[in-house]
Amino acid sequence: MSILPDAEKIAELLARYDRPGPRYTSYPTAVEFDDSFGPEAYEERLATARQSRDPLSLYFHLPFCSHRCAFCGCHVIITTKHDVATDYLGVLHQEVDLVADRLGERTSVRQYHWGGGTPTFLNVEEMEALHEKVLSRFTIEKDAEVAIEVDPRVTSDPQLELLKRLGFNRISMGVQDFTPEVQDAITRWQTEEQTVRMIEKCRSLGLDSLNIDLIYGLPKQTPDAFVKNLDRVISLRPNRVAVYSYAHVPWMKANQRKTVEAMLPKADVKLRLFAETRARFVDAGYEPIGMDHFALPDDELAVAARNGVLHRNFMGYTTRPAPDMIGFGVSAIGDVANAYVQNEKVIPAYRRKVQEGVPPTLRGVGLSDEDRIRREIIMSIMCNWRVDKAGLEKRWGFDFAEKFGPELEELREEERRGFVQQDDAEIRVVDTGRIFVRNIAMIFDERLRRMEREGPVFSRTV
Repeated sequence: MSILPDAEKIAELLARYDRPGPRYTSYPTAVEFDDSFGPEAYEERLATARQSRDPLSLYFHLPFCSHRCAFCGCHVIITTKHDVATDYLGVLHQEVDLVADRLGERTSVRQYHWGGGTPTFLNVEEMEALHEKVLSRFTIEKDAEVAIEVDPRVTSDPQLELLKRLGFNRISMGVQDFTPEVQDAITRWQTEEQTVRMIEKCRSLGLDSLNIDLIYGLPKQTPDAFVKNLDRVISLRPNRVAVYSYAHVPWMKANQRKTVEAMLPKADVKLRLFAETRARFVDAGYEPIGMDHFALPDDELAVAARNGVLHRNFMGYTTRPAPDMIGFGVSAIGDVANAYVQNEKVIPAYRRKVQEGVPPTLRGVGLSDEDRIRREIIMSIMCNWRVDKAGLEKRWGFDFAEKFGPELEELREEERRGFVQQDDAEIRVVDTGRIFVRNIAMIFDERLRRMEREGPVFSRTV
């Protein structure tokens, strides 16, 4: 049940909507972070956060990979020397103590995530030691989301057995694409058998909450071959699937420069890839979540989306939001006391600050009330396809129509297209508008208008 319009309208839609835009894992976005926001500013935010008794979210960035994939846009460190990771973990343990000391008795954790890189680059002993370090300073709630990203090519059975014993309850694994020609183009070789074997092992251990990542728009992808990937994944019946648009940003990521533009699917093909993805998963019983996720109806992500209470942060869509998220490790980003803060991106600088006894902060940005209002609107659109105008007016004390007159005027064009419905109480993104949800959210991004005059910063929305 595709929601893509007739072929003759595709060119018109692409001309209007295919332009650079944020994915909105935050607002303001990371390109707005400023290096004038340093360790002292973060210390002040941690002091404010210390006064709360609300639970926390914790993110740990484990950046190591033994090989760099050509499509990757993450902050990774490529090495085959394990002692580099061993040294890093020593500093990471120190950072846990440094931040926990500043948070005092605020120790309860609702969401806990290891990302990368490849977290299972670490050996079993190192993984257990890191988790035990966290437990020595924080208390993970009984019903917390405890998640990790794994690579089926390198993750071992003993590692999975350890994760089960430690209480991890959500496993996310990258697939991207099973097609050999695509794997050659992105320099990531992973057989379907490796993925199936890992899923079977996880389920045998009771690690039943599984997510698979796919990417559309990769070099050498074709609609026919990608549909075969979709059918293979559907047959595995993961609880959730994330189908990301390939973000081609070679001006930011040197490893992407080996991908020649001619290798990439054209915009109209890429749009059809996503429309086919949506149709296949919906027909298979999955519910579309936000802009690029699908979940089985009984999965808590689907339940939260149906109830309009889904949230989004740097770890992705979540049903267990916390007012403060602490990022640990090199390049990690946190969201603390109405400020985004990012750690140093290179290990020597990260190590130096931690060993000096100060937070390893590289940059950040404090949010004004205006930022917070617009963040709430943008995240509501990205997560729940709606904006509660009446609720915003009550909480913030303004008249929505008066404050957002230009934005509402721009939305009227989307309303005429049938992409948006609105009344005095709320705005709703509907039908084909959900394919272009990033573009609709961008209407409320006042910072983006300035950046657009300065050249490309973001990947294209299609």
